[in-house]
Amino acid sequence: MSETILLIDDDVNLLSSMKRQFRGKFDVETATSGEDAITQIEGGKVPSVVVCDMRMGGMNGVSTLAKIKEALPDTVRLMLTGNADMQTAIDAINNGSIFRFLTKPCPPETMEAGLNAALEQYRLVMAERELLEKTLAGSVKVLIDMLALASPLAFGRATRIRTWARKVAVALKLPQRWQIEIAAMLGPIGLLSVPPEVIAKLHAKTPLSEVERRMIDHSPEAARNIIANIPRLAGVSKIVALQNRGFDGSGFPADGPKGTDIPLDARILKILSELSNIATGVSPTRTDFETLSLRAQQFDPGLLGRVRDVLEVMTDLGNGRRPVKKLATGVLLPDMVLAADVMTLDGRLVLSALVQISEAHVESLRNLARVKRISDEIVVFADNDA
Repeated sequence: MSETILLIDDDVNLLSSMKRQFRGKFDVETATSGEDAITQIEGGKVPSVVVCDMRMGGMNGVSTLAKIKEALPDTVRLMLTGNADMQTAIDAINNGSIFRFLTKPCPPETMEAGLNAALEQYRLVMAERELLEKTLAGSVKVLIDMLALASPLAFGRATRIRTWARKVAVALKLPQRWQIEIAAMLGPIGLLSVPPEVIAKLHAKTPLSEVERRMIDHSPEAARNIIANIPRLAGVSKIVALQNRGFDGSGFPADGPKGTDIPLDARILKILSELSNIATGVSPTRTDFETLSLRAQQFDPGLLGRVRDVLEVMTDLGNGRRPVKKLATGVLLPDMVLAADVMTLDGRLVLSALVQISEAHVESLRNLARVKRISDEIVVFADNDA
């Protein structure tokens, strides 16, 4: 993506002069008002740097930069004005988060130096974002792979919840859909701290002792402590920590928030998690929701109805059979979706249906097939749609 500089000023002669002045040095585009600039940005323009005049007809510079900050937080913003009073500077810095303040008339060399500094700042911001995103993606992938290999049942359940969460997030137009998807996948990661025999009893719905139940109840806390160490996942760690907190104040943690003080994503995850404990099929049925409604006080009532609308529609529309195919482990590829459980020859679950397999899963399945622990024939969806 090219690094574009957007100049905003109601003086068309000044804009023309600056375009000529910086021709061959910067990729410069112009807007003759704050409204014009916002329209261009809403149309898809993403400038690296914005230079905005303070006093213009219509929207002033502070308001324009504040709106640009809201729409494009990574764009570096500079203020250009012939009226450098203290209040203007304070408003521009506080509301527009400007990088540099320039006064009119601005010498060409000063303007050029300011633009170069702003572009360098933009590059630093984008480089840090790329590094953090790669670190985030890699860290999450490692944890998910660990969960899949250590507890196939928990991983399969998390995969199903993530599928539902994705549908709900799209329908409800959640602003940060990625958070609830990651929370759904990493929610069970705290179970890795629980002895395998206790996990087995949990999935078999065998009664747990008081000590064992306490281990399960505190597993979200363990998950939160793991996730909180990953950059940018503070919000996800809070969702995971409150995933078992009831709308009525029941559940874990005992001293946690209740009602709408519980984050929206955590309230959704509570519904989907409890629904997963009830539903036996790929999609929740009307009967599943009716069973869930017997404990309606534990869920946000308005949210429960909206989730029900989304997932029941998904069920009604999703009854058609998807095409499947059988593949040898040697030709499996990452991101394929399992259409059937993978079981060992002695009946132990390796991976659950609907799991989107990773590189680690492919290697694990190949190794198990080599030592004759599983059949060398894996059923996947032919359309490869998670």
